[in-house]
Amino acid sequence: MYKKKPMPRDKRFKAKLRLKIKPSADSALKKIFAGIGVPEKVKFKPDPFQLDAVQAIQTSDCLVTVPTGAGKTWIAEKAIERTLKEGGRSWYASPLKALTNSKYNEFAKIFGPNNLGILTGDRKENPDAPVITGTTEILRNQLYDAMHRGETLNTDLVILDEAHFLGDQERGVVWEEIMIYLPPRIPLLMLSATIGNAGQIAAWLESIRLKKCTVIEETKRPVPLSPLFFHPSGHLLPLTRHGSRTEKRSKAKNRLHPKVISFLDEKKPPRLAIPGRLPPFSDIMKVMKKYDLLPAIFFLKSRADCDNALKLCASGLPQDRKRAIKHRIGELVHENAHIALHPQLQHLKSMGVGAHHSGQLPAWKLLLETLMAEGMLDAIFATSTVAAGVNFPARTIVMLNSDRFNGREFASLSPSEFHQMTGRAGRRGMDNIGFAMVIPGKFMDLPLTARLINSDSSEVLSQIRINFSMVLNLLLSHTPDQIEGLLKQSFATYLIRETRKKTTTKNTIKFRHKALEDDFKRHLNFLEENGYVTEKGALTKVGFWASKLRVDHPLLIAEGLRIGIFPEDDPALLAAIIASFVNEKDTDENIDKNKFPQNLVETYEMVTNALEPFAKKHIAKGFDVRQLFLKPAAAVYQWACEKPWEDALAVAATDEGSLAMLILRTADNLRHIRALGDVFSIAARNASKAIELIVRDPVITGYDDQG
Repeated sequence: MYKKKPMPRDKRFKAKLRLKIKPSADSALKKIFAGIGVPEKVKFKPDPFQLDAVQAIQTSDCLVTVPTGAGKTWIAEKAIERTLKEGGRSWYASPLKALTNSKYNEFAKIFGPNNLGILTGDRKENPDAPVITGTTEILRNQLYDAMHRGETLNTDLVILDEAHFLGDQERGVVWEEIMIYLPPRIPLLMLSATIGNAGQIAAWLESIRLKKCTVIEETKRPVPLSPLFFHPSGHLLPLTRHGSRTEKRSKAKNRLHPKVISFLDEKKPPRLAIPGRLPPFSDIMKVMKKYDLLPAIFFLKSRADCDNALKLCASGLPQDRKRAIKHRIGELVHENAHIALHPQLQHLKSMGVGAHHSGQLPAWKLLLETLMAEGMLDAIFATSTVAAGVNFPARTIVMLNSDRFNGREFASLSPSEFHQMTGRAGRRGMDNIGFAMVIPGKFMDLPLTARLINSDSSEVLSQIRINFSMVLNLLLSHTPDQIEGLLKQSFATYLIRETRKKTTTKNTIKFRHKALEDDFKRHLNFLEENGYVTEKGALTKVGFWASKLRVDHPLLIAEGLRIGIFPEDDPALLAAIIASFVNEKDTDENIDKNKFPQNLVETYEMVTNALEPFAKKHIAKGFDVRQLFLKPAAAVYQWACEKPWEDALAVAATDEGSLAMLILRTADNLRHIRALGDVFSIAARNASKAIELIVRDPVITGYDDQG
């Protein structure tokens, strides 16, 4: 007798836990859904907070903290307009090159291209224009140079967009340095998503700049937000119960709608997918389409999930929309053969959906952003990085996870991260209401989500830290004692002073304060021991030119130049070697050196061996040293030798976006070497040629298109 063949796992899941998805909605949503639509077109009228901010920046510094999408850019436009009329200059700084390019385009239409310049590292155009858009790192470097020359920065207004980046663990130090170094005569306008301690930041700035800093706060969203729960059956429910918005002190679970609580209380609640699998997005979108909840941004855990989600969508677009999308894509990519052959292009054309994440090329992400902004797509599947800084709104944002990867581990969403994501729900002037829909699953903590909806914004804390580039550049214009004085002006020191009264944290605070000063002295001593600084704390000739290497690991590259180990007659080889200095994530596991060009392997081994003694000195003094790997060098070498993009990608064994970022960061490092022409003329010329070899399509397409 034959044994009955066991049912496959997927079918067992469907039989036991999977419900057939049928679009339906709770009666409590009837009134909310009736409000869906496009607001009546009326003449733009600025909100009171916008007018207050424009008025405040005329007489003081100003920190504007408002929900995402509330209209911060209008404030910047009016402040720049006033400065221009008075014959002054403005500097607009943002954290992202893509955002900088976007603002450059916006401002060029308003103020005229002749009045606009852009400085991002990748682009340097019209640098003497009265209005400059650029990245915060470029602005910080200009402040270094101005202090060295004994001059004030040649601008009359500085705007720091996304000012909450002050609390960013990796890059917040740049924002803090700008705030400390900026001359008080220059008004500082800071535009930010909501910040929990805006008053504290303003008080710190007043203490170091000796002028008033006005805080403009607005907590009301420009488009109301309605949280939804997607039951695995396809039945839509309110996520929270009526009135829970005012009940902040109640238990998180009690804020949930009673029917959502009932779902959680089931012993074996139905699921949309097996844990670890993606849900049926096609069915989910059918429900959303019935209730007019599209377009949507689906926030997923990983790049792979975003790409795989496309395979779970079905074609359902009418022919006229398909033709319109196809025509618009043709207009946008007609000069970009690489994007015209993108494997996900068919999903855009036939389904109106796309995947957007850092693993994609800049040109592809720009294409998606353009189509989404023009209302041509139904959905974008994206990682949470889309929530930060890019103008990418939708009617609904859909969340499958209540945590995100922070670069080290998966951690629960913070209030600020959650508000950044939900801030994309509801397009001002295009929606009467926005929706944040949560889908239950293994990584969705529903009580946490309910709590986050009503939570106050996170506080921004100081992330200042000492690094060799900072010390070298400050020594251009300050003595060690003066630098210690600057450190006492840091936000970290201010927070320490403010909390000293709390005896429970007194010892910790003293330790942190002393640690900052000790870390500066540790860096200074190392520079002195290795010939970059004199015993009196002044830069030597070596220290002076090394200060111009404003990169992640300036001393390693400086030492390489100092002992003459970099290739002098082969630009492609130089690009490859420098790529190994900027690589962060790669390793040399499972590589066969015999498959790489012999000259590359020999040069790489010579460089690593020559720098090993200097690297050991770092380690002996407790400094981290980035290991140099051969694989990224080999990938960039392929590209610099003008081999096909696919060949370089195969060597890198990574996605297109990661390789493009490696190449762009390599080019940034090469630009700093190029700037040392008066000291290393051969290396500078070689670096210039290397940049030309690697900064080409498809790496740069997307930045240029935005210009």
